[in-house]
Amino acid sequence: MAASHEFGIGELSQHTGVNIETVRYYEKIGLLPRPPRTEGRHRIYADAQLKRLIFIRRSRELGFTLDEIRNLLGMVEGGCACGEVQKAALAHLKTIRRKIADLRRMERTLADTAARCEGGTAPECPIIDVLSRG
Repeated sequence: MAASHEFGIGELSQHTGVNIETVRYYEKIGLLPRPPRTEGRHRIYADAQLKRLIFIRRSRELGFTLDEIRNLLGMVEGGCACGEVQKAALAHLKTIRRKIADLRRMERTLADTAARCEGGTAPECPIIDVLSRG
């Protein structure tokens, strides 16, 4: 069995790529359990917190909200079946695809509008007209 490592918050931040203030925030909102402290009041993290923080960071990179991550962590800790995790991931994928479709629509609208704009000093501007519509 591998020996457990202990980390200060700076070292934890380096290993995970998560900003120190973000680590503190995750502790404050209960996403990351508050670690024990030394007599000098310095936080001491173990491998379990490192692994959990990496899980949180990767989940954020994939666009999961903090509430969704909390739900995923609950599934992991509760020994949830893989099917439940898949269901949550597929729901998130559906949200991402909807956002991509929205972004593509926005791109088309902006590209079409910008293409109609002649620039220069004319007082009429198709971009302003589109942005001003109710």
